[in-house]
Amino acid sequence: MQHPSMIATWNRNPADEEAMGAAHAPIWRRMINVSLPHDLHESTVLDYGCNQGGFLRMLYDRHPFKSAVGIDIARESVARAELLKGHRPVEYKVTDSAASLGRTFDYAFSHEVIYLLGDLAAHARDMRAALRPGGSYVAAMGCHTDSAVWPRWRKLIAETSSIPIHDHSLEDVSKAFGQAGFTVAVRPLDLDAFMPVTVGSAYFPKVVDQLHYYSQDKVLFRFVRTP
Repeated sequence: MQHPSMIATWNRNPADEEAMGAAHAPIWRRMINVSLPHDLHESTVLDYGCNQGGFLRMLYDRHPFKSAVGIDIARESVARAELLKGHRPVEYKVTDSAASLGRTFDYAFSHEVIYLLGDLAAHARDMRAALRPGGSYVAAMGCHTDSAVWPRWRKLIAETSSIPIHDHSLEDVSKAFGQAGFTVAVRPLDLDAFMPVTVGSAYFPKVVDQLHYYSQDKVLFRFVRTP
């Protein structure tokens, strides 16, 4: 287990928790567009750190899959995801262990989860156990020590996060997954969408900060499990 206990929600402010899905939607679309084939009818998917389930809902509505599981340590977020899933073939569970599901997946995803995990090697081993040979894990990560905004963001996120945050470099992440038996690839997220500009944002004091972050700092890792 990565965390000794479960939590209610990721964000201490429930309103911010609710707004997270809408803010992340353009990023989820980009993750889907650059990392998946169109036909997922025979594929199984894992969402690690699913929050309120928005990613898997979006994915299924665009590319219907065979089945999926979303896991998270936030109890209330998982309950909300279950409530919103509708007809989609998705299960949501409160856990931080993908291996504990006792099954393997074709694809796995996470969005800004890795910086919340203290033990990268343990997470890499856990994800290896949850993927079939040749299966891929795509992880979006902008919260890392190589990001120009991280020194400021670290302080801001710590004020609202329900759990501790960690300082990982892109090299740290790459090394952990390489040693766990993955081939490691990376690319900029390079968001191809308009992002709302909020003048005076604590996270992006200047518009150029936002442009730089979404074109360079925020990356997508792809970890492919070797046999």
